Formats: sequence, C-alpha cells, structure tokens
Amino acid sequence: MRAAALLLAAPAGLAGELALVVDDLGYDRAAGLRAVALPGPVACAVLPHAPYSRLLAEAARARGKEVLLHLPMAAVGGRDPGPGAIGLHMTRAELERALARALASVPGAAGVNNHMGSLLTRHPGHMAWLMRALRRRGLYFLDSRTTAATVAERLAAEEGVAHLRRDVFLDAEPGPEGLRAGLARLRRRLARQGHAVAIFHPSPAALAFVARVLPALAREHRLVPPSALLGRGDATRLAVRPPR
Repeated sequence: MRAAALLLAAPAGLAGELALVVDDLGYDRAAGLRAVALPGPVACAVLPHAPYSRLLAEAARARGKEVLLHLPMAAVGGRDPGPGAIGLHMTRAELERALARALASVPGAAGVNNHMGSLLTRHPGHMAWLMRALRRRGLYFLDSRTTAATVAERLAAEEGVAHLRRDVFLDAEPGPEGLRAGLARLRRRLARQGHAVAIFHPSPAALAFVARVLPALAREHRLVPPSALLGRGDATRLAVRPPR
C-alpha cells in the first residue's frame, strides 16, 4: 500500500483533518522530486510551462498525490507572475485559452490554486470567467489568499465551483523559527476549526522541516488531500502572509 493510502487510513479519533500543499513546483527538478517523495497525501501544486512541469505532475500522480495547477495570476505592483499568467488585460477568450494551455502542461490536475494573484483575485469579472471555465472542466479552486481583498471564494460559490481556502503559510517567515511559528499557527487553526489547509514552498529548509514533522502530524491529525476538505469553508478573515 502506498504511503499516501496508509496515512489516509489512519485511525479514527485523530484531532482534525489536515491538507498539506507544496507550491511552486516545476523549475527545480531536485527540489520537486524531494517534494513528490514526501510521505502521505501532500498535494503538489505545479507551475505551468516550466522545464519540469510535466515530469513532476506525472511523478506526483504516480505516487498517488493530488496535483494542482499553480496558475500564475496578476499581482499588485506589476510583478511578473511567470509564464502562462492570466491578467486583467485579457478578454474572456484569452483567459480561457491561457487556462487550457496551462492545464495541458500540468497533466492530471484535479484543481487549481493561484500563484501570486493579489491583483486578479480581487476582480469579480475575471474571477467569474475563471470559475466558469473551472466548472466546465470539473476542477476545484483553492484560494491561496494572497490578498485579504480576494473575491475568489465568493465567485466560486456563485458559479457552482467546489472550493476551499488556504489557512496557513507554513513558511511565511523564513528560517527555523519561522517554520516552527508556522506550525504553531497551523495547530491553533486545527484546534479551532477541526480542519486546515497549509501551504509551503520547496526550499531546502521547508522540505526538511516538513519531512521531519510529518510523522507527528500523521499521529495527531488525519492527513488528507485538499479535495477531501471541499465545502468546509470558514468565514474567518485571515492575516495574509506573505504578500504576493
């Protein structure tokens, strides 16, 4: 039985359900493969049109991981989100073509979450276009919440798209102390609402930290893919860190 299945079959009575997502995969092959090799149902969010997008998406699926398209979106300040980004300059047809090309480069994606997007996710018109395109494809949306002004969840609900939100960035603050603080925030969120989505990034420090704490997390909580938490939204506004 795969490690993901073993953790999904953890005993009943654990303290809440936890979905872990590693973002920004696609450019660093070694880091991506380390992320894919993490035990349990750690979901892999893969950037489109990167040198290793397809390889890492296929490797993740082969290990029973849930794959997300980590879709680049326009950010406040005009920073470049990277290849395949969707922006406010696009028509609906252009946005849908960009989404289709991005999905083709990340095969087997079950859902989409935003890379950057602090500008686009606050605009109802473009987010409605995106949600309608996701609904037609049967994909869910995970709002990474890179701005407190996001309308992504509201538009997903209005357009009938399954959705959930990021609760904690584990590595919002760099370094060992920041990672420990992120874990403490995650545990408080789990204690308060009984489920949580935590996102981290494939830096050497974050990957090593998650690998080290995963056994304890698996003993304390039921580890699940993000799709297992669909429909469990929490209305609490979260502090947004880091800004993107």
